[in-house]
Amino acid sequence: MPHSSSSAPRVSPLGVRLARGASPWLLPTVATAAVSLTRARRSGRWAALAVPTTALAAGMLWFFRDPDREITQGRVISPADGVVQSIMPWKDGRTRVAIFMSPLNVHVNRAPLAGTVTSVEHIPGGFVPAFNKESENNERVVWHFDTELGDIEMVQIAGAVARRIVPYVPQGTKVEQGERIGLIRFGSRVDVYLPAGVEVAVEVGQPTMAGVTRLDRD
Repeated sequence: MPHSSSSAPRVSPLGVRLARGASPWLLPTVATAAVSLTRARRSGRWAALAVPTTALAAGMLWFFRDPDREITQGRVISPADGVVQSIMPWKDGRTRVAIFMSPLNVHVNRAPLAGTVTSVEHIPGGFVPAFNKESENNERVVWHFDTELGDIEMVQIAGAVARRIVPYVPQGTKVEQGERIGLIRFGSRVDVYLPAGVEVAVEVGQPTMAGVTRLDRD
């Protein structure tokens, strides 16, 4: 069954489950669309405005959807929807799996393992496209989890469009595997560092789904 937590999404009047942290973008967009539709019958100018504003509001609802997931059993699961961008061995023996999130993906990220959040560090930086090598210096939030596999590092990286990372849980929180832990608005990249000795089960170009795709192999 899907995990439940205080970070669970809200449900819109249309029945779409929405991510926490979406309100600053959704509320003015939906309000503008509602006003435009209300006045469209009386004014041609409002009717013309109603089309793009309604389309934008519908797009926002899609961007900020947050569906429940049946969490996969496994040691390390994907924290993000997207595509595996790179798999890189690290000098300390770990392997970095980088997942690129497009604006069409679900933007809510989930805990790759069960454990305790030992640190959540915001690091200021740039906003170049997340698929660009220069994105290594982008705005980011670095997570560390104390898990049965030891310390696990996960990094949420902002991109050219995604300029706000919203953590849901603070340091010291115990999380379940697959629990919602944060939001990156509009997409970018999430990196997971697999411990030394853990074999990667995914490959570059493979689609991933948060809470569903297993990153490691038995």
